[in-house]
Amino acid sequence: MDVFVFLGVLPAQGRFAYKLMNDLFANYSNALRPVEDMDKAMNVTLQVTLSQIIDMDERNQILMAYLWIRQVWFDAYLRWNKDEYDGLDTIRIPSSYVWRPDIVLYNNADDQFTGSMETNVVIRYDGQIMWDSPAITKSSCKVDVSFFPFDGQQCRLTFGSWTYNGNQIDILNHLDTGDLTDFVENVEWEVLGMPAKKNVITYGCCSEPYPDVTYTLILKRRASFYIFNLLLPCVMISFLAPLGFYLPADSGEKVSLGVTVLLALTVFQLLVAESMPPSENVPLIGKYYIATMTMITASTALTIFIMNIHHCGPEAKPVPKWAKKFILQYMSRIFFVYEVGESCKRPQTEPERLPKGQVINGKAKYEDPTAGQKSSPMSKMEKEEMDWGNEDGHKAWKEPGGKYENSDQCRVGKGCRYDECSKIHCLCHNERLLKNIEYMANCFREQRAAQKRTGEWKKVAKVMDRFFMWVFFIMVFFMSVLIMGKAI
Repeated sequence: MDVFVFLGVLPAQGRFAYKLMNDLFANYSNALRPVEDMDKAMNVTLQVTLSQIIDMDERNQILMAYLWIRQVWFDAYLRWNKDEYDGLDTIRIPSSYVWRPDIVLYNNADDQFTGSMETNVVIRYDGQIMWDSPAITKSSCKVDVSFFPFDGQQCRLTFGSWTYNGNQIDILNHLDTGDLTDFVENVEWEVLGMPAKKNVITYGCCSEPYPDVTYTLILKRRASFYIFNLLLPCVMISFLAPLGFYLPADSGEKVSLGVTVLLALTVFQLLVAESMPPSENVPLIGKYYIATMTMITASTALTIFIMNIHHCGPEAKPVPKWAKKFILQYMSRIFFVYEVGESCKRPQTEPERLPKGQVINGKAKYEDPTAGQKSSPMSKMEKEEMDWGNEDGHKAWKEPGGKYENSDQCRVGKGCRYDECSKIHCLCHNERLLKNIEYMANCFREQRAAQKRTGEWKKVAKVMDRFFMWVFFIMVFFMSVLIMGKAI
């Protein structure tokens, strides 16, 4: 009685809605497929709208997206004549009141396996039911990071019935593509398209076909973040590595620079490895890091080898002839490696000569370098050298003008002459002087030769430094151009 009183105060549209609700669901069951012929398949039309990409977990290969899912089908037991209900053509009721197709996301990766939200369905007078429900999905996505950070991904969203086969429910895609009109732009990923395709698959467990609709989400990564935070620092560090060849060998920092650059690249390599899945596909930036680290390792090894050449001591062997011709003559000019004053002409120096003897009247006379100078007291050794004589006490005498007379018959005091023994003693004294001078000259020549060998080896090391510096600069440039070209 109270119910009829309540209905009496409702508007006409409301009264007919309640009446329609009671009439439709008086003998209705939502447990069975609502078809009049059980051998006939029911068509379910599916339309997916992509609202937002929440997250793309490359390491775990999971795509998290916010979708609007629309399902449309016809229920043979929910029809009415709208003229009998004051023109009421649609009603909205909870979706739990009606039968719903068990369409799920096949490649769901959610551990809780939450479905769509419990929203109302819209029932039309001809039995058409439209169910719009939002859903936050976590789907598995095979990530290919071969061209990271200039990569693109294709993530598939496959929807199909879990229990009904193709003879009971036939799934149709409403459009050939997903709806992207209300898509909220993502800061990391750009959506290029979302084509839809219907598939009919026969699984090994069952003989009946199972249809599904697969939406392929085509994504392209926005690489600006990774370029400025991972790629450009690596490129700058890579260009810094060849400058180690330009450092002076005596600075002691050539090897330290290479090791420091190698450690810096190792840190960047670890940052990339933490965000990438542990797969056999090495990302492009990882290949660049490995190539750069290999190059820096080689440059450090070459630096050690060149420093060994630079520090070759006087005991080192001379520079080979081919190295003198190829490295010291040609390559040094190409790389502008010159020593101080090397391009200037060296003055031609005449060798020093000993005082020459003058022959006067068949006698050899030697100039005394001290002639004309003020006499000074002689030391005991000088007197012994000057006042030597033979066994008879004969002494050599000095002619006026500072000349010593050396002949077969040298005069001595009181008109006497010294014998042949005196002459031999004089010659022995001169030979000792010549040997001392020759010894000093040989030492000087050996010292000059050792300095020359050391200087040549240092120049060889310097030329090799310049050569490898430009070689590694070119290698870094081409590697950088190659990785940048992958982005185009």
